[in-house]
Amino acid sequence: MHSYTLKSFPIEEAIDKSAGLGLRYMSLSGSVSWDGKVRQNTTTMSESDWGRIQRRLTEKGIVGLVNIGVVSLTTNEASDRKIFEFARKAGVDTLVAEPPPEALDLVEQLCKEYQIKVAIHNHPKPSHYWNPQTVLDAVRGRSPLMGSCADVGHWMRSGLDPLECLKLLEGRVVCLHFKDLTEKDPQAHDVPWGTGKSNVRGLMEELKRQHFHGAYCIEYEYHWETSLPEIAECVRFFNDTCAELAADLPAEK
Repeated sequence: MHSYTLKSFPIEEAIDKSAGLGLRYMSLSGSVSWDGKVRQNTTTMSESDWGRIQRRLTEKGIVGLVNIGVVSLTTNEASDRKIFEFARKAGVDTLVAEPPPEALDLVEQLCKEYQIKVAIHNHPKPSHYWNPQTVLDAVRGRSPLMGSCADVGHWMRSGLDPLECLKLLEGRVVCLHFKDLTEKDPQAHDVPWGTGKSNVRGLMEELKRQHFHGAYCIEYEYHWETSLPEIAECVRFFNDTCAELAADLPAEK
């Protein structure tokens, strides 16, 4: 579960709801809220606030955080370093960000130093990284610690075919903000996985072909306060499809 999906709720309640769906991993948004209204930067929270989140995760059986973001990585080494330090403290191996081109050398340096990945996220047009080719160009020749946070829904909002986008980024997909949308249109909205136009089964088949081992993060951006039944459908679809795809794997000898 990507916590942004449940941004209308306090972060502790978002953790509770995620666990209630049977999920055991979460990603944290770049900002969190304690009351469902006022938000604060995740990577600059106090030690006591971070302790509250850690305790709630443990109490609810969430065994790990897979990434944090979208965070703001810039050309300011001091502020970037604080973000990487927080990720290390949190035990998170991936930061999701949209660093400007002039920051990429610094970002690569910090990735190598901390051994933490940076997955470049794609917001829709006119975001700088809306086209996967731009992401690929940004990481070409750089450390394998740098790659894509593939937001398949935003690709559709930009008029792109998410399956072709994944194929283009083969070997550089670090994690996903996974979605199924009503149509290929800027105004399209989320629907339960397998019921929209994103060809989510085809996307999962392609990621299996690529031997992808990263995180599928649920980022459901519709019916914000009443989305849990629809998210439960996504979870069922994912588990059922994984079982079918795994059945096609050759038996171990």
